[in-house]
Amino acid sequence: MGMTVGDGRMEAFRSEVGDSGAVCVRGGATRWGVGGGSAGAREVSAPVGIMALEPAEMTVMVGAGTTLTELAGELAVHGLEVGMDGPQGSTVGGALAVGRSALRRRRVGQIADVLLQADCVGADGVAFTAGGPTVKNVTGYDLCRLLVGSLGTLALVGRVILRTRPVPVCSVWLAGEVEPDLVLEATYRPASVLWDGARTSVLLEGHGADVDQMVETLARLGLVPAEAPVLAPGRGRWSGLLPDGGVLEVGSGVVHQPDDSGPPIVSEGVLNLAARMRASFDPSGRLNPGRDPYSRAA
Repeated sequence: MGMTVGDGRMEAFRSEVGDSGAVCVRGGATRWGVGGGSAGAREVSAPVGIMALEPAEMTVMVGAGTTLTELAGELAVHGLEVGMDGPQGSTVGGALAVGRSALRRRRVGQIADVLLQADCVGADGVAFTAGGPTVKNVTGYDLCRLLVGSLGTLALVGRVILRTRPVPVCSVWLAGEVEPDLVLEATYRPASVLWDGARTSVLLEGHGADVDQMVETLARLGLVPAEAPVLAPGRGRWSGLLPDGGVLEVGSGVVHQPDDSGPPIVSEGVLNLAARMRASFDPSGRLNPGRDPYSRAA
């Protein structure tokens, strides 16, 4: 049986956002500088708390202001998790707004796949819902996917329904001076594969017997159990050459490095389309003014 809580938190959020004046949502502020600042904008807070948990349906409804730590703790009681991560103190809404997929994306999927439904407040102060509580075909704009990574420039998210998944029974990191291609050939759906130019680290997850078999296979290649790697906080895109201190997230093109790289190279057509999209959702530019999803590192 699921746990459901009904209250007026979304209405209170809608009222706080209002229909005029520059406004932004402040969560844990762990990545507050990503994409520029919202200087001069009035700060509001998204609803907090788990509002409905349906373990049998593999979904959870949660306030966007809830920390990932709090959500993970509640879901773990039911043997569940969501495919999201972020710095300590990160909120659900903040993680979705920044749009960076989890380090375990090879197994849990992209962050855009986690979001099923978002209850939002638009620039006109009107509440609306994007997506739905179940996976289904989408016609027209898949607005949930547009919201992920938009830095709150299209709408302010107050409450979401997320897809959950079972917590893996077994999880182990291995590392060794082996080419990542050999590791990929020897494993089935590793959760993460990292390469620092000489050493490959791999995260294996799944049922105990399956993981044990892959551990034995990789041991023959020279990989041994290791601690989870500590990654630098900066981000960049793979260009064929690792910067000093950089670690490549194999398969995603993301490089973890000491400092953020410059903004990504985006075609003029994409930038024009993004600008038209933003203007249609927020003609007056009141939502997170000064932020630009295309001015930040990967």
